[in-house]
Amino acid sequence: MTVSDSPGALPDERRAQMVELLRRRGVVRVGELATELDVSAITIRRDIALLSSQGLIRRVRGGAVLHDGPVAAALAGAAETEDSPAPDAEGPQVAIGMVVPSLNYYWPDVIRGVREAAAAAGARVVLRGATYRATDERRLLSRLVEAVGVDGLLVAPTTTGDEGAELVRWLQDADMPMVLIERTAASGPYHEAMESVVSDHALGAGMAVRHLVELGHRRIGLITTIQSPTSPHVRRGWQQACEEFGLPLDGALDVSTVDQWDPGWPKAVENVIDRCVASKTTALLVHSDPEAIDLVERCQERGIRVPSDLAIVTYDDEVAELCDPPLTAVRPPKTAIGRAAFGLLAARLTDPDPERPTHRVVIEPRLIVRSSSASAS
Repeated sequence: MTVSDSPGALPDERRAQMVELLRRRGVVRVGELATELDVSAITIRRDIALLSSQGLIRRVRGGAVLHDGPVAAALAGAAETEDSPAPDAEGPQVAIGMVVPSLNYYWPDVIRGVREAAAAAGARVVLRGATYRATDERRLLSRLVEAVGVDGLLVAPTTTGDEGAELVRWLQDADMPMVLIERTAASGPYHEAMESVVSDHALGAGMAVRHLVELGHRRIGLITTIQSPTSPHVRRGWQQACEEFGLPLDGALDVSTVDQWDPGWPKAVENVIDRCVASKTTALLVHSDPEAIDLVERCQERGIRVPSDLAIVTYDDEVAELCDPPLTAVRPPKTAIGRAAFGLLAARLTDPDPERPTHRVVIEPRLIVRSSSASAS
């Protein structure tokens, strides 16, 4: 039996004990309360959130004080409290830590969605950008939990490799409400899913294949980047759609390559074009936009016309419209992902039910048709 499963006091009794401890001590910390009341830190944070919303106590970093009285007044004057209102806002302000692998590509719209939802709820977002490295992500997350004292986490962690596996274990042991964004992971002896919000990338890839099939293409290839955690989902969707429409997979172009910023990209893209010609591929799904744009430019240099000779659909739709011709693209619901992730975390923070089930939210992307896809000749 875990601490959180202990059959201690009923919720109302436990919260009454918390208030009494506050009256005696003036200030208490989450860890102290969890130990003394024999429940998990997550349960204590939920209790503090509920009591704070009722005006009985005031949150501070890592704990709580009575809503009124000399200790609360001193803390209010000397330190930032968790429920310090933002300008023109009323009531408690929750602090959410957010760690994403990039602040430049893909993730700005996700961040915007989180911030919009947080602003509407009167919450504060503490944002950190990492570098697609698990060790870097863990360092940033540790500081948010230990130094900043956030109430919950939104994180897009690296989950692959030994370092990624270690990071997932750290997240599981953090005893902190969290939601994974555009990532999934399992925890516990039975591999229970962690809470997450993701785009249905496999469905998006299937949309691209369906669009190209409707245009008459029968040899549809796939180009993905080795480093991207999205690539396996795109590949799965491409394969499933090809099988659904009876497209040949034997001999089909399926290349996983370095990204555009790698020194090996120029050679890799020339090899892709050579294989397109040799396999008589007439359409490509390319992940992601920068690689697709450079591929179009190199095709044009070699006299291969897009879309007359080769139709191209890109995945991400970050800069696809800037290409010449503008690229048809699958657009993941990035802003909606951010909003949904915050909403799921907020529900986790405010729901006092320790038996609340794990939620996994999957949101559908869109296909934006532009000039780079045309009927097969």
